[in-house]
Amino acid sequence: MNTVTPAGNPLLVPADAIMDYAAVRPKHIQPALRELVAESRAAIDAAAADTRPPTWENLVEAIEDPSERLHRAWSVAGHLNSVVNTPELREAYNACLPLMSEFSTWVGLHAGLYRRYRELAAGPAYEALSPTRRRIVDLALRDFRLSGVELEGEAREAYARNAEHQAQVSQKFSENVLDATDHWSLLIADEARLAGIPADVTAAAREAARADGAEGWKLTLHMPCYLPAMQHAHDRELRHDLYRAYATRASDQGDTRYDNSAQIESLLALRAEEARLLGYRDFAGLRLETRMADDPEQVLAFLRDLAARARPSAQRDLEELRAFAAAELGLPDLQPWDIAYASERLREQRYAYSDDEVRRYFTESRVLDGLFGVIHTLFGVRLVACEAPVWHPDARIYSVRDADGRELGRLGMDLYARTGKQGGAWVDSERDRRRRGARLHTPLAWLTCNFAPPQGGREALLSHDDVITLFHESGHAMHTLLSRVDEPGASAFAAVEWDAIELPSQFMENFCWEWGVLRNLTRHADTGKPMPRELFDKLLAARNFQSGLQTLRQVEFALFDMLIHTRAEGLPIGGVLDTLDAVRREVALLIPPDWNRFPHAFSHLFAGGYGAGYYSYKWAEVLSADAFAAFEEAAPRDAEGQRDIFDPATCRRYLDEIIAVGGSRPAARSFEAFRGRPPSIEALLRHSGLETA
Repeated sequence: MNTVTPAGNPLLVPADAIMDYAAVRPKHIQPALRELVAESRAAIDAAAADTRPPTWENLVEAIEDPSERLHRAWSVAGHLNSVVNTPELREAYNACLPLMSEFSTWVGLHAGLYRRYRELAAGPAYEALSPTRRRIVDLALRDFRLSGVELEGEAREAYARNAEHQAQVSQKFSENVLDATDHWSLLIADEARLAGIPADVTAAAREAARADGAEGWKLTLHMPCYLPAMQHAHDRELRHDLYRAYATRASDQGDTRYDNSAQIESLLALRAEEARLLGYRDFAGLRLETRMADDPEQVLAFLRDLAARARPSAQRDLEELRAFAAAELGLPDLQPWDIAYASERLREQRYAYSDDEVRRYFTESRVLDGLFGVIHTLFGVRLVACEAPVWHPDARIYSVRDADGRELGRLGMDLYARTGKQGGAWVDSERDRRRRGARLHTPLAWLTCNFAPPQGGREALLSHDDVITLFHESGHAMHTLLSRVDEPGASAFAAVEWDAIELPSQFMENFCWEWGVLRNLTRHADTGKPMPRELFDKLLAARNFQSGLQTLRQVEFALFDMLIHTRAEGLPIGGVLDTLDAVRREVALLIPPDWNRFPHAFSHLFAGGYGAGYYSYKWAEVLSADAFAAFEEAAPRDAEGQRDIFDPATCRRYLDEIIAVGGSRPAARSFEAFRGRPPSIEALLRHSGLETA
């Protein structure tokens, strides 16, 4: 790869160059984006004004070069804003939001460009295009219509204002969640109150207090601290305080400086207005134009059917938990802040292991070696550590190489939680695969998690849930890195339907439950020994522990999302909370306190692109479970009855028909090409232990 960096601004590198993250400063962001937006505008205007008959070369390719550099610079700015957020970086990023929103809206409303695409689709050059290029043209025409290009007059101006306002409000929502999380802490002076919490968590809390110049233990709402405390702290009052702080983040019930009530109201009103301007009944109907699902009614029916199937199992889960908590823990009045604690005690008793015991086996280096081994066996590629500038000392870069040693792309990993880093786990695509003539720009993707960092000079330990998360995100990364699609407009993240994009990620989770895989992921932190089969069997037996309750919880989130977006108008915050209460009365068995403000930190819906799309997780889980079932059906057994899940022919077919094709064809066709039939829900029910429910 080219490593030339232009003097003065590292964001202005050529499209095939390595980005020097270490050199990027907040002062670089605005000048770079202004220059690149100007270049892209000029290219688009020139392509739209071209009087020649439109072709792929003089229309699509003519605007791809500057667009590629602009997309990349904005992706880098967004990535840095998410992982190393500082006041200066936030200010620079926010200053560019109106510029980028206005540019995106301008492109979508460009009547001349739209006309040229329509002429291309109607002319002889269209028929000569490859199926992938025809799909890109078709999707572009759809996206033009959904971007308001056919609007005129005041409606057109209203749409442009709406798009810019949505971008700004979503960013503010995200900032409020980040700040509310970062600015809350609890200093514990009495070590006895920490009884039950794993030693590495309390050690990290001690170091956090010392870093603040304080004595004691600093507890925070970051997941590596919050979750273990909720699962293991014997002090019920401590669990209550942590739960209340977490459940009221960014709301009127917490630190009101970060209250997201106004942001939620604004976004719902703006989304309803956007749908109305484009001629749709509601925002959900608009969003489903680009999904596998046909309409909101189909999604609601799917979710309610799943809830009905899960409810009997969930009721048994809750009855068992309440009986156990009353008899064994002295908790006859089980409260929300007791659920994780009581569940962990019940699971320990029933399956005779603890999460902390399991974590000792999942040392980070061993897990990564095992993950890379799975990727090699599945896809025939190797991940090799390489030197490249990174945004933080925690980050590392890997070169993805094929059997002949050719670099197919690069994968960055940033695995640890820290202040100034957005919570959760995700994959960013900095650059998609693109070929133009003899030039091939290979893809770059960054995998981000929020695991507990190393403590006491020893390597990080992961929970089994952390391992599942890592495998999940690696599925997203491989979807973009192993693409054979040479056109960015048909890349996985650009063209795969949103409710199918989780298929490759959820598919990878299944390998975390295979003994032949999991034993190669483990090496005890103290003894160096792999996990014994006996412990794995306990882990496997507990796989579907409380799966009914977990399924209902996901359905609750998805129903809430769909219902607040199937309205012709927005909702006041009271109406939002009332809708959530109604959903809980319909499907939930665990009802939080009335001061719980879960929506106020629901970044997936209000800052992460999942508005009217949260159902996608369960929708895609049907696809991923059925896809993995093909591996189960093809897996041979050895003399001891153990199966080898990596049937070579099935691995090749999965790579060829699901991963490598990206978004070059509809997801339903890709799934049927792999499976030989439409998807079935039966594998999901079996994997979740719900098939008899």
